[in-house]
Amino acid sequence: MAFSVNTNSGAMAALQSLNATNKSMETTQSRITTGLNVASTKDDSAKYTVAQSLRGDLGKLGAVTSSLNNAKSVTDVAVAGAEQVSDLINQMKSKALEASDEGLDQDSRDAITKDLQSLKEQIVTVVDGSDFNGINLLKNDTAEDATGDDDGKVSALQSISSTETLSVANQGFSTLIEAAFNGDDDEDLIAALSPDADAEDADAAGAASTLATNLDTFADAVNDSLSDLGAGSRKIEGQLTFNSNLTDVVTTGIGNLVDADLAKESANLQALQVQQQLGVQALSIANQAPQTLLSLFQ
Repeated sequence: MAFSVNTNSGAMAALQSLNATNKSMETTQSRITTGLNVASTKDDSAKYTVAQSLRGDLGKLGAVTSSLNNAKSVTDVAVAGAEQVSDLINQMKSKALEASDEGLDQDSRDAITKDLQSLKEQIVTVVDGSDFNGINLLKNDTAEDATGDDDGKVSALQSISSTETLSVANQGFSTLIEAAFNGDDDEDLIAALSPDADAEDADAAGAASTLATNLDTFADAVNDSLSDLGAGSRKIEGQLTFNSNLTDVVTTGIGNLVDADLAKESANLQALQVQQQLGVQALSIANQAPQTLLSLFQ
């Protein structure tokens, strides 16, 4: 090999090796800093594209979960209200049966009437208060369809890949209340339980019997609503559980694609640091080689 002061091939080779080591160190340090093996499409286009697609799915799953949580809250509030209404109806049924006794004196009828009126007001208050985020599954517009199916229902997104929604219908309690406490000619059945002293006791007892029958019908309808609301709540909770598991699986999948093995990168960094030090030494030695030519001219 010829000796030359113009071209130092050994130094150039040492410099190329040192530059490669420095580049590898930058890559390793970036992986350690970000925790990602694929932080950019420049690292691995295929993996980065797939990871970005999965990240988009995660965002959609978050939206679905938020929608389901809102529906769950609305349904749970309705369940609590319906259960309270059911308890109040049971109390009213016993009072109505007591009022059907023709032998009751006026004071007793007045007391029972006050109790029933108070219980009715509690039912109305519970129904009006069973509201979450502006949606009430118990209260409906009595001027609309008595079933209440299209009035105040709640719907939620079911999945990211389907246009189908999960919905729970309005239970129409406002209509049920009106039907339970009004007679055939819209008389107030509770007020009819305590007529004037000159009225026949049989009329009050008859009103009590009608009220008791209406309350049985009301109770049956409330029990049906409790069944529907319970089934709807369980369905929402099941979908929430599935979405949570799916989110975990997708998150794990993204990690498998782009996460860095930090233990491996730490070991690699130490090896590169040693290589860098050796490269600096090799470059220093190569740069000193032309000086040996001076001895030839002494």
